[in-house]
Amino acid sequence: MPAPSLFSSIPAASASSYRRLSAWYFFYFAFVGAFTPYFTLYLQSLGHAAPAIGALMSLMIAMRLLAPYLWGWLADRVGRKAVIVRVATVFSALSFALFFFVQDFWPLFVVMALTSFFWSASLPLVEALTLGHLAVPGDYGRIRLWGSVGFIVAVLGTGACLDRAPLDSLLVISLGLLVGIVLCAWSLVDVPSAGEHSGKHSLRSGLMRPEVVSLLAACFFMSAAHSPFYLFYSIHLVDHGYGKTAVGMLWSLGVVCEIVVFLVMPVLVRTWSLAAMLVACFALAVVRFLLIGWGADSVALLLLAQVMHGATFGAYHAAAIATLNRWFPAPQQGRVQALYGSVSYGAGGMAGNVASGSVWEWAGAGATFTLGSAFALIGLLFMWRGWRLQAATDARPVQ
Repeated sequence: MPAPSLFSSIPAASASSYRRLSAWYFFYFAFVGAFTPYFTLYLQSLGHAAPAIGALMSLMIAMRLLAPYLWGWLADRVGRKAVIVRVATVFSALSFALFFFVQDFWPLFVVMALTSFFWSASLPLVEALTLGHLAVPGDYGRIRLWGSVGFIVAVLGTGACLDRAPLDSLLVISLGLLVGIVLCAWSLVDVPSAGEHSGKHSLRSGLMRPEVVSLLAACFFMSAAHSPFYLFYSIHLVDHGYGKTAVGMLWSLGVVCEIVVFLVMPVLVRTWSLAAMLVACFALAVVRFLLIGWGADSVALLLLAQVMHGATFGAYHAAAIATLNRWFPAPQQGRVQALYGSVSYGAGGMAGNVASGSVWEWAGAGATFTLGSAFALIGLLFMWRGWRLQAATDARPVQ
C-alpha cells in the first residue's frame, strides 16, 4: 500500500490543483531563499555601501507596493489570473538575466526595478487562486508549506555553494529558480467562476472599517520590523564570524519552525482566536529582534530568535490572510490580498529598508535591530486597538 501523502484525503481533481500550486510555491520561495539572504553580500562584493544596498533592495519592496494592485486589477478585468501569472513570470526571468551585464549602481537600479515590477505580480494572484481552489480553508497550510520547504532547500544549498564558489554564482542559481517558477506557472489553472456577486458593500467601504484599518496598519509595521532581518541578518552574522553555511542553517531553522506552524495552524485556530494569535505574534517580534541585535555572540540566543520566526512570520501571515478572507467576500479577495501585500510587504518593507539602511550606516547593528523591535511594538499597539474594536463592534468576529 502506498504511503499517505499530504494530499491523500483530497479529491483527485483538487489534489492535481494542489500539487501544481505547491510546486509553484516551492520554486517561488526557493528563489526568495537563494536571493534574499545572499544578494546583499553580492552587492557588497561589488563595492556598494549599506545605503546603496538598502536602496537597491528597497526597490523590490517598492514594486510590491506599486505593482500588485495594478496586476490584480488587470487579472480581474480579463478574468484570467493564471494567464497574468504566466506573462509576469516570463518577463521577470528575462529582466533578471540583465544582472549578468551590470555592476554600477544606476544600471543595477534599473534592472532591479524592472525585475521587481514583474516578479511582484504573481504572489497575490496565486494566493487568490489558492484560496479559490481550497476545499477546506485549513488546507492553505498544506500548500503553502512547500514554499517554506523550497526556501530551506535553496538557502542551505546556496549557502553551501557560495562557501566554495564565487559570489556571482548566485546569479546563475537565482535565474535557474526563476525558470522553474515560469514552468510551474504554465501549469496553473483558473478557478471556474461561480457567478458570485460582491454584495451590497463596496470594497472601499469594507476597507474603511476601523478594525480593517488597524489590521493593515499593524501589518505595515510588522513588515517594517522584519526589514533589518531580511536586509542585514546575513551581513550581521558574517561580521560576527559565522560562515555562510552557518548563516544558511540559521535561516533554515526559522523556516522549519514556519513549516511546523503551517501544519498545526488548524489546531491553533481552534484554540486561539485569530486576533489573539496576531497580538501574540507581534509581542514575540518585539523580543525577537532585540535578541538578534544584541545577542549575536550567543548561538543559543540566535537559535531562540530563529525559533520565533514560526510566530513572527508563519502564524502572523496565516492569521492575517485568514482574517481578511473572513472579512471580505470571495469576489474581492484578489484585490484584498494584493492590497495586503502592497501595504505590508510593499509600503512597510520599503519604509523599513530605507530606515534600516540609514541606521545601520550611522549607528550599527544593535541600533538597527532595536529599530525593528520598535516597529513591532507600534504594530502591536495597532493590533491591540483593532482587537478591542473588533470585540466592541462584533463586526464579522475574528474567532
